[in-house]
Amino acid sequence: MASTTIKFALFSTLTIFSLQTVVSVTPLPFQHPLDPLNKEEYLIVQKIVLHKYPKVAFHYIGLDDPEKDVILKWESFKPNVITVPRKAFVIAIINSKSHEILIDLRLKNIVYDTIYTGNGFPTLSVDEQSVAIELPFKYSPFIASVKKRGLNISEVVCSTFSVGWFGEEKSNRTARLDCFMKESTVNIYVRPISGIAIVVDLELMKIVEYHDRNIETVPTSDNTEYQLSKQSPPFGPKQHSLASHQPQGPGFQINGYSVSWANWKFHIGFDVRAGVIISLASTYDLEKHKFRRVLYKGYISELFVPYQDPSDEFYYKTFFDAGEFGFGLSTVSLIPNRDCPPNAQFIDTYIHSADGTPIPLKNVVCVFEQYNSIMWRHTETGIPNQFIEESRTEVNLIVRSVVTVGNYDNVIDWEFKASGSIKPAIALSGILEVKGTNIKHKDETKEDLHGTLVSENTIGIYHDHFYIYYLDLDIDGTHNSFEKTSLKTVRISDGSSKRKSYWTTETQIAKTESDAKISIGLAPGELAIVNPNKKTAIGNEVGYRLIPAIPAHPLLVEDDYPQIRGAFTNYNVWVTPYNRIEKWAGGLFVDQSHGDDTLAIWTKKNRDIVNKDIVLWHVVGIHHVPAQEDFPIMPLLSTAFELRPTNFFDRNPVLKTLSPRDVVACPK
Repeated sequence: MASTTIKFALFSTLTIFSLQTVVSVTPLPFQHPLDPLNKEEYLIVQKIVLHKYPKVAFHYIGLDDPEKDVILKWESFKPNVITVPRKAFVIAIINSKSHEILIDLRLKNIVYDTIYTGNGFPTLSVDEQSVAIELPFKYSPFIASVKKRGLNISEVVCSTFSVGWFGEEKSNRTARLDCFMKESTVNIYVRPISGIAIVVDLELMKIVEYHDRNIETVPTSDNTEYQLSKQSPPFGPKQHSLASHQPQGPGFQINGYSVSWANWKFHIGFDVRAGVIISLASTYDLEKHKFRRVLYKGYISELFVPYQDPSDEFYYKTFFDAGEFGFGLSTVSLIPNRDCPPNAQFIDTYIHSADGTPIPLKNVVCVFEQYNSIMWRHTETGIPNQFIEESRTEVNLIVRSVVTVGNYDNVIDWEFKASGSIKPAIALSGILEVKGTNIKHKDETKEDLHGTLVSENTIGIYHDHFYIYYLDLDIDGTHNSFEKTSLKTVRISDGSSKRKSYWTTETQIAKTESDAKISIGLAPGELAIVNPNKKTAIGNEVGYRLIPAIPAHPLLVEDDYPQIRGAFTNYNVWVTPYNRIEKWAGGLFVDQSHGDDTLAIWTKKNRDIVNKDIVLWHVVGIHHVPAQEDFPIMPLLSTAFELRPTNFFDRNPVLKTLSPRDVVACPK
């Protein structure tokens, strides 16, 4: 065993000292079966499909999930004994039809090629969106609308938006366009040209619907600039120099896409739809002298962002960012020493264009250790003539990526703790979705603005962010159960105590999928995945508890069309039996979907989940009521939850952990 995994008490020293060179990690020639597709594999897919079909638009190319039992055997016996098939799953539009194609990358042939006939369309490609946004500038009604508003057409830019679904039986593959003024600022989203509706047919690549309903004032660019080079004094609070220095080097190792740190080892994958995927996360038990599985696979399955303005101009803005635009396709390169600290290491990968060409994506993930204050402590003054003071420093490992879908930036972290916890976190930044208005002061109107007046002539629209995490937890093995523990008050009426009440717990095992649908904030109070086949030395079932984020529940009525499509947000917690093809909570084809292939539909089967290989789905939500401080660019708005060991270890697993060496002051 490598020393970096078993000597988990010996964190690398973190000192406030000086900058350290940022290292970008190049994947090894050896290929882990869960590694993302590499350049050569994308080229194989491109060549095979184009050989069969001369004209193809690739909307998704990703690793086809290997069978789970094969992966677990491979991990146990190593690649010399077990060979894992390497396949790519492709969604492509060919002759205006959506094809699902499976390709064997080793045999270099097509396993199957089927035409999808259900509702919905594939993820929008970046290439077609780039073509669509240029169409208005050759469209005379749009040019006239811009001129009528007294605007300079050379200062206009446009952006694509998905159109949603509102009860239509059949629909064409279309997108909406909104346009903005870039004059005097790069902060285009705060300068919308309101009152114009443009619909583009993405197959015909032409404008098929156009309306100019009303003229609203375009907000000014005053005080909306965010580029440092364009700022002028006075500046804000002084930021003192601060940098992380690790004289002994990082306390983690990255081999290809596999990471080992302290008592953790796991794999980092990447998908053009899901973005970052964490797999095979195991923690080392010092007392049992072995690694124990916690998480087989985890990623964000979907992000539902419904805006709350029902007007003709805004009603359709009910986005599914992963399924419609691709979290991976929207992942941006991280900025060293800004997005990630100086002690970070970076991982590169590839995405693909609409013609299947692999596109390198540099610095897509960063990995770094972070000082996080106190791990545990105690001061003891109750023993005569003794003063005992013990404290341990917490250093955590962060895996970070940033997904920018249009105006919003999603900072996505997976935080690993030496205590055995995994803490996924989300932080939002970027630009609000706003619309122009003639109103300059709140007192000018009493009507519902569907948002907050965040600046003169600018309304920040109310909206939600609902992230649903796919968490295939394998707590010390694949066969787990979902445990619901309620806290209940007991009244003492028999005179046995001077107290009149106390509370205790009542635990139930969810038998079916229906039993496992939970709205957090109501009973039960404790939720855990346990392994009923493994017990601690004193008889407790080993498990991991879900410590949820602050709950947010959908406020749309259930028969509203966006909510039908986003019905996976109806509960904060769902549990399903593992099914390799049930990956996307919003369905495989999300653009203009009808909500007939979602997590809410799958769970109507009400399958058995007792002592099975099960998947936990957790919805993390934010109801966003914009404030003036969110404008013109938003400071981070964060939420997080924790997967925390519960009777998993026989005792505190970091009892013997040593703190890093004392911080060394900077030399003068």
